[in-house]
Amino acid sequence: MRLLRYGIVGLSTNAAGYLIYLLITFFGLSPKVTMTMLYALGATMGYLGNFRFTFDYRGSHWAGATRFALTYGAGYALNLGLLIVFVDWWHYPHQLVQGVAIFVNAAFLFVALNVFVFPDSKRGENQAPSQRPPVR
Repeated sequence: MRLLRYGIVGLSTNAAGYLIYLLITFFGLSPKVTMTMLYALGATMGYLGNFRFTFDYRGSHWAGATRFALTYGAGYALNLGLLIVFVDWWHYPHQLVQGVAIFVNAAFLFVALNVFVFPDSKRGENQAPSQRPPVR
């Protein structure tokens, strides 16, 4: 169920983000600059969409947000690295590389969010809402 909810949040934010990416790069902004701007926006939307809806996170918002920022920083480095290697070095079309990078990054982020960012959500997953740890 968590993967389905993650997919709903991810598909909606990434589909919109990819279309905006294509539009902005069509008008001449570099792929890496465009991806950087949109990644920050997508990360913010991802946190807001995932912390309750996908992971039902009930732990500390500061701790969760800090781990989220670190994880999305690693995801950004992964995305940027894919653009540098496949577009700058190997000359693949940036549209194709960014389209594939979305899925690579989504898989990485799903695992990292489950294991590192929102670990408290697993403890309360099978408990009734009244038995879950309170939001701090």
